[in-house]
Amino acid sequence: MTVHDPESGADGLRADVYRLLALTLAAPPGAALLALLGGLTGDTTPLGRAFDDLAARANATDPQAAEREFNALFIGVVQGELVPYASYYRTGFLTDRPLSALRADLQALGLERAPDVSEPEDHIAALCDVMAVLIREGADPAVQRHMLDSHLTPWAGRFFRDLEGAEAASLYRPFGTIGRLFLEIEQEALNRQIDQLEGADA
Repeated sequence: MTVHDPESGADGLRADVYRLLALTLAAPPGAALLALLGGLTGDTTPLGRAFDDLAARANATDPQAAEREFNALFIGVVQGELVPYASYYRTGFLTDRPLSALRADLQALGLERAPDVSEPEDHIAALCDVMAVLIREGADPAVQRHMLDSHLTPWAGRFFRDLEGAEAASLYRPFGTIGRLFLEIEQEALNRQIDQLEGADA
């Protein structure tokens, strides 16, 4: 198995973005995370501008407002405006075939849900966390691409577009943009890594 260097700058940034998405899509950000988000700076690229937008919104949001927004988007009385699970987006049902396939892949990787976590593994936050772990541990880019292609690419872009346009979204709107653009970049980045490794092995 080829081990990729997780300490490289690009890989560190990839893992950071996945981890940021995981943290904020799993639970509403508290004061410390809002302060961190408010200190982010982007560049002139569409992704960079989305980070600038996120920083401005975080600086204008308090933890109580963030929690209300999170609940409206993802929790609701019966359900939130969005249902952030792969099975739901791909089949219309919760805990369906996509979740079974994901669990098989996670088991093969030696990963399992933490005992204190009740959410199914195909929650968008859990999948982003898995990708961050794989990058941090230096997993083969082919393994990373398999997880991306099998469990995120088929639906996460639609989820993030829905988040961009969600009626309840304010702080979370740029997260939709960041997630959508980042996944597009991620596919290209992994393809380049695999091409480089295959060229080096030739």
